[in-house]
Amino acid sequence: MTQDERLVVAPEVSEERRDDRRAFFAAAAGALAIGTGAFLFADPLSAQTLVDADVLNFALNIEYLQANFYGYASAGAGLATADTQSGAATPVAGGTVIPGAKVTFADPIVAAYANEMAAVNLNQVRFLRTSLATSAVAQPAIDLGNAATSAFSVMAQNAGLVAQGAPFDPYASDTNFLLAAFFLQDVAVSAYQGMFALLSSKTYQEAFGGLMATEAHHAALVRTTLYQKSVATPALLDQVDLISNYRDSIDGGTDDDQGIRPVSSGNGLVANIAPVDSNANTFPRTSGTVLNELFLTRTSTTKGGFFPGGINGNITTSAAS
Repeated sequence: MTQDERLVVAPEVSEERRDDRRAFFAAAAGALAIGTGAFLFADPLSAQTLVDADVLNFALNIEYLQANFYGYASAGAGLATADTQSGAATPVAGGTVIPGAKVTFADPIVAAYANEMAAVNLNQVRFLRTSLATSAVAQPAIDLGNAATSAFSVMAQNAGLVAQGAPFDPYASDTNFLLAAFFLQDVAVSAYQGMFALLSSKTYQEAFGGLMATEAHHAALVRTTLYQKSVATPALLDQVDLISNYRDSIDGGTDDDQGIRPVSSGNGLVANIAPVDSNANTFPRTSGTVLNELFLTRTSTTKGGFFPGGINGNITTSAAS
């Protein structure tokens, strides 16, 4: 682990300051150019002309990651080969997955949530692969293990959830599962929001909007469940803040990410289930900053973290932040 991948945790900024920053970010982001191709910025210094299939394949990599995670957590199994191989005439097998494990859920409601997310993400994989047909990329290698050097553990170490070198097992308890899901789901929502405007096909835009809404529902479900459980276990608010702050620390200079800690108002506490700015808008991430999160790095690179060999397709590089 390099020094620049380690987190110096800072407390959450005030609600007003955070809203000001996020309002500025929303205004500055603007609409990216689209047409027969789309300019998707991997970092501030370079841009690449892409077609709709490139954007959908980028989303497909994210869905491979989520579908496998929720599949292991809910049933102890990842995706079948038929859902991971290349769509080319000569199929290429999907990359090896360092497996997860079935969670022995204490709360049947959390178990039901995990089952739903596994089924829905599997269907999202199948939808994207069907839409892409022979252009669909194969699943890359994915790290979903629970060893001290696995991606979830490195994330937890960098965030300060566990000590450096200590394991974090996302399958050991309901709480660990929810914290791991919190990391992935919020990244997925911001990724889909960032990708939406890059699609030139109205048909794809409409379908993609539905996928983005599904990701948002699941992110809100995870955030709400953690918020509810924090009533009995207040330390959960601190743990979620650590993850949120870590995500903020590796995806650029703006302070956009938010935990679930409630804020005071004249009408009592206000929950923070929807992480929005003062205009009630959530924030997007570019492809580069999404890969910062999934590669667990601030640097510009093509692999790491949950994708030890990188992702498949034409969008492959994280941002230099």
